[in-house]
Amino acid sequence: MSDAQTPNQYTMQDPRTQYPRPPFPRQPQDAPGLTTKMDPVPDHGEESYRGFGRMEGRRALITGGDSGIGRAAAIAYAREGAAVAINYLDVESPDAESLKDLIEGEGGTLHLLPGDLTDEAFCTTLIDDAREALGGLDVLVINAGKQTSQESIRDITTEQFDQTYKTNVYAMFWLAKAAVPHLEPGSAIITTTSIQGYKPSANLLDYASTKYAIIGFTKALAKQLAEDGVRVNGVAPGPFWTPLQPSGGQPQDKIEEFGKQVPLGRPGQPAEIASTYVFLATQESGYITGEIVGVTGGDPTM
Repeated sequence: MSDAQTPNQYTMQDPRTQYPRPPFPRQPQDAPGLTTKMDPVPDHGEESYRGFGRMEGRRALITGGDSGIGRAAAIAYAREGAAVAINYLDVESPDAESLKDLIEGEGGTLHLLPGDLTDEAFCTTLIDDAREALGGLDVLVINAGKQTSQESIRDITTEQFDQTYKTNVYAMFWLAKAAVPHLEPGSAIITTTSIQGYKPSANLLDYASTKYAIIGFTKALAKQLAEDGVRVNGVAPGPFWTPLQPSGGQPQDKIEEFGKQVPLGRPGQPAEIASTYVFLATQESGYITGEIVGVTGGDPTM
């Protein structure tokens, strides 16, 4: 499909109708979920993202890079000239392999590094393996997350609470701690928090509290690393159409109306947030550190 036929991030469009609006069909999946089973299938920029070499020579590791926001960031980074490695769970291999085929089919570089981020030893090994595969590390995108909807605190097991915190908070700490000694001035760490860190939903008690923790971690680490010339920023997505949602992140009745509550009246597509991760990884944002960029469809974070 030619550029004339395919809208991209530089084509003027009505943001209300640029992508599908609810209602959506119910579509339960087992966690962590796969992109190919979603209806409609999300746009990660496969056809719409155009790169201009803004990350030429950079080396990036993205966790949760097989699908959703991480996949969109990986596509954008590769098309901007970066060498990319992604982490994901073994069960998510179909999405990861399709991404590898896409990026390498375009002449880019993608290294697949599967494994469980709830294991501290693996997180340390992951940083080492990414550095070896990429020849160094300039950008660390901490994006992988766990979200499970529960109507009451009575329904949240200690196991669920533990897994949510280990995936969303502990892994962030382990990865950053392992990466920091190897980051040169000009490098960037980018975390992924959420509108839930500012406006928590009752059914996302454990998830929302981890996203609040990510905000504090990001701002504090930014102050530590400023003296080393390493910037740390975060992205706070609103409702985005990713496998995280139908695979237990939201009840199916909320999937039907997902994104309807924000001013733009629809969920965001991963392709719409990818350029934010590019911006925060490059010198275009060289005077920005300790900030959280909200991409929420008009739902204010404060």
